[in-house]
Amino acid sequence: MDPVTGPRMLLARSRITDCASQLAEEIPRATTKRLAEHNSGRLLLERCLEHWGIPVDLIEVLRTEERAPYLSWLNGVWKNEPLPDISIGHSGEWAVCALIEPGYWIGIDAEPKNRGINSNALNMMAKGDELNFLIENSKMAIEIWTAKEAVQKAQKLGMNLNPRDIILKEYNVKSFVFDDLMVSLSWREAGEYPKTAEDDLLEKTSKAMRENPDFIVGCKTSRSNI
Repeated sequence: MDPVTGPRMLLARSRITDCASQLAEEIPRATTKRLAEHNSGRLLLERCLEHWGIPVDLIEVLRTEERAPYLSWLNGVWKNEPLPDISIGHSGEWAVCALIEPGYWIGIDAEPKNRGINSNALNMMAKGDELNFLIENSKMAIEIWTAKEAVQKAQKLGMNLNPRDIILKEYNVKSFVFDDLMVSLSWREAGEYPKTAEDDLLEKTSKAMRENPDFIVGCKTSRSNI
């Protein structure tokens, strides 16, 4: 899919199939359909990372307390270079994936462009004047629905951010039609991810090296000053 104007991004989609991915999570008691959706999304992520130049064998996908996925270097790799942020979604026969350059968070959501939303469900996503607008303009519902889901993902809050409280003009959001899909994308400046013990050690080592030019690592490592 073509990128939108903004930070460096990579957007992609692929058909959901019965497949496997080394980045997949274990999902106990998952249905065959759910496994296919999850694995297809993670396999698409692998391909996006390879295109971006990220060695898939050196990273893993972790989750925040709100279950938002993010990339991390594997323990033992001893890297702290910033990684792109990710977002994955699936709907119908398609999985979608988005990457964005370090320093930003991203969210992507997609639905069939002609999918209708029952009028009884509109008050779950909107209120007040926006709800009245959607009741009178139901064809706009799928665009607003995907846009708000993209915002929830970009904020790393999921349903902890009530879609009825999301005012889209307050966020970076772009919606567009790609073939048979309505795709919505949202992005923001990055916040903080949970830190690992390895991250803390690398930061402390880097700080010590900056503050002390004679700092040494290991019992046989030395530094010569000329």
